[in-house]
Amino acid sequence: MTTGDARVLASDFIFLEAPRWHQGALWVADVFDGVLYKVDMDGSKEVVLSQLPPRPNSINFLPDGTPLVVSSVARQINRIVDGRLEVYVDLSQHATGDLNDFAIDDAGRLYVGNFGYDIFAGEAIRLTDIHVVEPGGDVKSAASDLEFPNGTAIINGGRTLVVAETWCGKLTAYDRDPRSGTLSNRRLFADVSGRHPDGICADREGAIWLPSFNTGEVLRILEGGQITDRLQFNGSAIACQLGGPDGKTLFCTTYDGTLEEQRDRKRLGLINTVRVDIPRE
Repeated sequence: MTTGDARVLASDFIFLEAPRWHQGALWVADVFDGVLYKVDMDGSKEVVLSQLPPRPNSINFLPDGTPLVVSSVARQINRIVDGRLEVYVDLSQHATGDLNDFAIDDAGRLYVGNFGYDIFAGEAIRLTDIHVVEPGGDVKSAASDLEFPNGTAIINGGRTLVVAETWCGKLTAYDRDPRSGTLSNRRLFADVSGRHPDGICADREGAIWLPSFNTGEVLRILEGGQITDRLQFNGSAIACQLGGPDGKTLFCTTYDGTLEEQRDRKRLGLINTVRVDIPRE
C-alpha cells in the first residue's frame, strides 16, 4: 500500500484528534478550534458542538451511543446530553497530567491515559498510569509506569488491550479480563523506536494501525513488530480509525505543515482516506 492510494476527504481544520466511526459518519474533534464535527463519506461537514473545553484531545461513545468528550486541562470527561456538556467523570484527583486519549469496552468501562507531567511547562517526562473508570463511576489505576499512554485499542474479543507509549516508541499490550476489565501480563506488542505513536486503531485480525506523529507515517503492525503496510504523509500523522459502511475505509487525520505552523494554528489539518483489505475490529 502506498500513500498514492490515499485521498483527502475533508480539509480546513486545525488539529484533528480521535476520529471515531459512529452511526454512519466520522466524528472528530478539532483540538485547537474547540469544535466537534461529523463528516460524511462525501466529505461534507456538520458541526455537532462548538466551544468545547480546552484541548478536547479525545472523544468516544458509551454503549448507549452517548458521546463523551475529554476536557484535557480540567482532567474531566464530559458527556453530551441534549446538545450540552455535563461532567461524566472527574479524574483531577487521579491523573498526574492532562488527560489524553481513551478507549471504551462493551460494558462502558473507560481506559484513560494522561501525559503524566506538565508538558507545556517544560517539566521532565514522568511515568504515569492508565486509569479505568467503571460504569458506576469508580476510578482506579489499571496499569502503571507508562511513558505518556496515548492511543488505546481493545482487541481479540476484548481479551487484549494495546496502548501507544508515545515518547519511547512502543506499543504495550496487556491481557484483559473481559468481565472484570482487569489488566495483567504486561508485554511489548511492537517496538517502533524513533517514531511517536499517537491515536491507534485495530482491525479484525488484531493488527494495529499506528500513526507516527513525528515521521508522518501510518503503519499497520502485527504483534511482534512486523510492518505489513505503510503510508507516508506530509507533516504529522495524528490519529486513525477504520470505518465506512463495510469497515474497510481507513480514516487518517494529519497536519500538512510544520510544527511552527501548528503552533500558529494554521488551518492545515486534513482527513485522508484509504481502502484496506481487513475491516475494523
